[in-house]
Amino acid sequence: MPGVRVLVGTRKGAFVLESDEAREQWDVSGPHFGGWEIYHLKGSPVNPDRIYASQSSGWFGQIMQRSDDGGKTWETVGNGFEYDGVPSTHQWYDGTPHPWDFARVWHLEPSLFDVDTVYAGVEDAALFKSTDGGMTWKELSGLRTLDSGQHWQPGAGGLCLHTIIQDPSNPDRLYIAISAAGAFRTDDGGATWKPINKGLVSDFMPDPDAEFGHCVHNMAIHPDHPDTIYMQKHWDVMRSDNAGDLWHEISGNLPSDFGFPIIVHAHEPETVYVVPIKSDSEHFPPDGKLRVYRSRNGSQEWEALTNGLPQEHCYVNVLRDSMSLDRLPSCGIYFGTTGGQVYGSFDSGDTWTAIAENLPSVTSVEVQTLP
Repeated sequence: MPGVRVLVGTRKGAFVLESDEAREQWDVSGPHFGGWEIYHLKGSPVNPDRIYASQSSGWFGQIMQRSDDGGKTWETVGNGFEYDGVPSTHQWYDGTPHPWDFARVWHLEPSLFDVDTVYAGVEDAALFKSTDGGMTWKELSGLRTLDSGQHWQPGAGGLCLHTIIQDPSNPDRLYIAISAAGAFRTDDGGATWKPINKGLVSDFMPDPDAEFGHCVHNMAIHPDHPDTIYMQKHWDVMRSDNAGDLWHEISGNLPSDFGFPIIVHAHEPETVYVVPIKSDSEHFPPDGKLRVYRSRNGSQEWEALTNGLPQEHCYVNVLRDSMSLDRLPSCGIYFGTTGGQVYGSFDSGDTWTAIAENLPSVTSVEVQTLP
């Protein structure tokens, strides 16, 4: 029988939530790696029992974990990241005009095509690839060595590569985003990269429409329309219909166009979801009302989805990797909050229920639709 597995990263460990197709009762296991920050965990689309986790600590550094049984047991895998082919025991970048410090892995993206291939987006601003299930890692250094790289500046969360999207129709095409450098695309498997920021405007920059320097918070595509990309930026919700070559704004009637996550409905390529927060200095919902907003035409018209969500005195945040969906016929939408709640909607956002509460602050939510 089909089912759903929700992988939840928090500031104090990882949790695995499972349910059958009805999604009425949820089994919760965890915390795995109790007390550790789990920046991200995500399962392989090729084999759902293969899950990767980024375990991090300010005291003990970065550890990579892998499960081959759906999160029941875990093993530590390779932490030997290489820089331009040279193993680095100190985890520093070299050969650049300023030092690039390896701080943590922000995002893991298992390959759509091969169970042993996985990408890692790290701070500071680099993309790594493993082809042996996370045992060894090599940098796709063409990104970091772009001419603009020496001028990239960190966002509030650090100089982090936090978004990795694979084109399901083209294994050589990847989209990535860096705070605060912008969005970039490769069409040759990561050997070369181009900035894809034309049309983005950031008023805080000396040149508001510069080629790089924009603080992109997240991006999403639908697998049936991989050239259409949706973006939540540091102010502005954006859309591109030509693989990022040009963007236009679709913030429309949102109460605030500042936020972090953005996702696209599993079966409706023009249905998009965001979670607005008040501002870049006040990271909580406008008016203290937790609202998910949905656009059914991928454009300027947005509706508030509130049924089952707190509509007063709510001051939580929803971080960039903390929203995901399942691919069952009635598409389920899920998100986690910094207040430790995980909400699910099993009717595409019309109604919501808390499927987990009182967890540590949620850093990521990823969903697997099980065969």
